[in-house]
Amino acid sequence: MFSYVMAMIKGRGAPDNQLSTRFSLPARQEDGDWLDAMEGIDGPAPRLRTSVTVEHPRTILTRNSSPDLGMDISLNAYRGCEHGCIYCYARPSHAYHDLSPGLDFETKLFAKPDAAALLKRELSKASYRVQPILMGANTDPYQPIEADWRITRQCIEVLAECRQPLYIITKSDRVVQDIDLLAQMAVDNLVCVTLSITSLDPKITRTLEPRASHPMKRLAAVRQLREAGVPVTVNIAPVIPAITDHETEAIIEQITNAGALAAAYIVVRLPYEVAPLFRAWLAQHYPDRAGKVMSIIHDLRGGRDNDPRFHNRMKGQGVWADLMRMRFRKAIARYGLPQSWPKLRTDCFRAPQGPQYSLF
Repeated sequence: MFSYVMAMIKGRGAPDNQLSTRFSLPARQEDGDWLDAMEGIDGPAPRLRTSVTVEHPRTILTRNSSPDLGMDISLNAYRGCEHGCIYCYARPSHAYHDLSPGLDFETKLFAKPDAAALLKRELSKASYRVQPILMGANTDPYQPIEADWRITRQCIEVLAECRQPLYIITKSDRVVQDIDLLAQMAVDNLVCVTLSITSLDPKITRTLEPRASHPMKRLAAVRQLREAGVPVTVNIAPVIPAITDHETEAIIEQITNAGALAAAYIVVRLPYEVAPLFRAWLAQHYPDRAGKVMSIIHDLRGGRDNDPRFHNRMKGQGVWADLMRMRFRKAIARYGLPQSWPKLRTDCFRAPQGPQYSLF
């Protein structure tokens, strides 16, 4: 595996554009002397900008059989995520496109403008069996490009029309832009929104998840959604030892005051190419404790960077995992928050209507 270290890029999470060789893809290497010569001739490299490629998939619903997820069907309107969260477990998926799980993942995005039409088609099938759909399982449905593309909203319009139950996970307060649709679905207990909050400290989130919403904006979104009658829960995710783990109690206090109905937490996961990216990020932003952080992660993961086993992958094992679990349970007990998510109705579903879909 090859990586080259770049200077810190403002507003981006990954410190480099590490390439993957897991799929026998050819590695690309920039020559340092050539880069110096190019800068001398052409001037500094242009600002790294986000690009969006249109994708036309055949289907839009993804099914899984993971026993620790709780939901079997997910919908992703985009590939890649501009939020740039350094810990994102979805980063390795960009390697399938011969793109880097590093900076490419957060700058070279894919949008699926046919998503709503594909969703209608799949919900219209006679074989479709109603169960909650999850948006936000792989990349955030409310990342910045949603402001222009509005694919997430188009899909929610279809789900609201069909009275199809929906769970949303996001790190963005942009979710309140669709509060009209979400409030409409909430009347019949057809939607639940989960805001993911990693830290309340903007100095930490600025490098950890640089283009996600400010933590105070996420708390404000919890309040707005609850005032509109939309069920809201919070994930403290991920918990990063020696960097964010000390905030567990403070986060739970704040989300309780904001009206959250339940809380959960997930310990940081470092699958495949995420681990070396995370190490490089630590070296850049927390050189004073990088060794300590990785030592605790190894203790949580049985001596490895990552433990992919179902159930274990979310919470870890060992003394540190027990300590995190105990602190979390005491905190939610103090504020009266459950860990169980609201159950959504599945008996309200009706197939999409229209000139074509009414024939099914």
